[in-house]
Amino acid sequence: MSIKPLIILPDPVLRQLSKPVERVDAPLRKLAGDMLDTMYDAPGIGLAAIQIGEPLRMLVIDLAKEDETPAPHVFINPEILESSDQRSVYEEGCLSIPDYYAEVERPAAVRVKYLDRDGKLQEMQAEGLMATCLQHEIDHLNGVLFIDHISKLKRDMVVKKFKKLAKDKAPGKLVG
Repeated sequence: MSIKPLIILPDPVLRQLSKPVERVDAPLRKLAGDMLDTMYDAPGIGLAAIQIGEPLRMLVIDLAKEDETPAPHVFINPEILESSDQRSVYEEGCLSIPDYYAEVERPAAVRVKYLDRDGKLQEMQAEGLMATCLQHEIDHLNGVLFIDHISKLKRDMVVKKFKKLAKDKAPGKLVG
């Protein structure tokens, strides 16, 4: 497996709509492994394929703490079937928006259907951090970022900051 470069805001790739996976095969399982390696290296707890430039409806999540045995989950073509009326707030961050965190309110629980790494149809009832993480990563598959759930003022400030960082890192920029 290998670690892939992360797509960082303001890259327009992050706003692409990801395409459904048509076949679960060896290359797709390798991509899932690469995504897990990339997520662990970052380090993070979730990663959507679009965040490494692959516009496919696939994401990986592992909520195990550093001192726990890894518990990776691969979700292919995930779809939220139900969301609870009850809401919860978590401080979210994103590997594609490094070092920025904000409180986001989302449904406290979701029921999701997806294909696993073997192509078998699964359903998961998730609550707490897993529910938040699933919603965050499924948003990525739809071109939505967690900053789209915060106030326009805060979002505009974050986007402006990352546009400036990207401009400052642009090739051919002379350093004084």
